[in-house]
Amino acid sequence: MTWSEMQPLLEQACWDTLYMVGWSALVAIAGGLPLGVLLVLTDRGGMLQNALVNKVVGQVVNIARSMPFIILMVALIPFTRSVMGTTIGPDAAIVPLAIGAIPFFARLVETSVREVDHGLVEAVQSMGGSTWTVVRKVLLPEALPSLIAGATTTIVTLIGYSAMAGTVGAGGLGDLAIREGYQRFETQLMWITVAILAVAISVIQLAGDLAARLLSHRGRSSAGTRLRLPRGGAGRRSGPKTAASPTSSKTAEAPAAEPAEPAKVS
Repeated sequence: MTWSEMQPLLEQACWDTLYMVGWSALVAIAGGLPLGVLLVLTDRGGMLQNALVNKVVGQVVNIARSMPFIILMVALIPFTRSVMGTTIGPDAAIVPLAIGAIPFFARLVETSVREVDHGLVEAVQSMGGSTWTVVRKVLLPEALPSLIAGATTTIVTLIGYSAMAGTVGAGGLGDLAIREGYQRFETQLMWITVAILAVAISVIQLAGDLAARLLSHRGRSSAGTRLRLPRGGAGRRSGPKTAASPTSSKTAEAPAAEPAEPAKVS
């Protein structure tokens, strides 16, 4: 297979992978973020402590995370058909990709939110802040760098999931590597597909790490500015005046001794 024959196949496969990963990542973040925050709030000592809700949600997340993606995708075929109207193609792959990534991202969110300093939460609560205020003003902003890193890990995982989804007709780079590269013995095409996936993962990971590092540095700088105490007027204050001792005052007030007259020579 020549490059002119491979180029349109690679372009279409790249767009299919971008489409699947993009939409499934948005759904996973939108579903996993509140789920992870809920696990923290309902845990022991949380603001909405509820052991029953925490255990039920935690077990559902654990079961969904432990299921291999290929098995999950096959098990969701009836649900995917009822929602999307088909079980093949990029549109159908979004459903199992999103459902598989939601619990994964929820656990990452839970870990990130637990790292927030509890003293900040107590400070907002002492000022009358509600649960929503604590989540919006403290938990999410303080955990943002870690959340960005978790979202990056989720997107990288979804790229791997999308390649596996290609084995059952979902399209994308994984489908191209299996159907056109492996089954038709087009080794060159298969390795080009692997290289594209490796470059895409490296670029996404690098961008996510850079964003998390910048946000973390900005957060430390703003925190240092808030904690810096004002020094207004401190340098202009003078210490208490000490009363002069009588001895020193007398010494200061005593007139200088007159110079002695020179002795007369007879």
